[in-house]
Amino acid sequence: MTDDPLKLDTFICFALYSANHAMNRLYKPMLDELNLTYPQYLVMVTLWEEDSQTVGSIGEKLFLESSTLTPLLKRLEAAGFIQRTRSKEDERQVLIRLTSEGVALKKKAAFIPACILDASDSTVDHLTRLKAEIVALREALSKNAA
Repeated sequence: MTDDPLKLDTFICFALYSANHAMNRLYKPMLDELNLTYPQYLVMVTLWEEDSQTVGSIGEKLFLESSTLTPLLKRLEAAGFIQRTRSKEDERQVLIRLTSEGVALKKKAAFIPACILDASDSTVDHLTRLKAEIVALREALSKNAA
């Protein structure tokens, strides 16, 4: 460890940032096959876990604002993967549902987690622990963010 706190290789933020870029480069060709961007893939994963969610619910799970999420959802709808409808109970809410094409896309995407695991040169247990540590870091930082 160095005494200089402003050295790039001491920054955890840079380690996370550069790991994120490496992860995105790994995902890109696989998601290109599915005609999805990474943020669109995250929305689809959220809907595969639980179909028929509000825009707000998806945004909370993905830490995305409605203004960021809405154009993304419109593109997924144009691609035929989701359907957006106003809630009958509360017209301010927009419900997002998978179409049959969106449901079928899950089978096509099933290979991705194994590819990520293989590329990591790690084990499921190690990655599970690492994810838990990163989530704990995110939560601590979120509590202390202004």
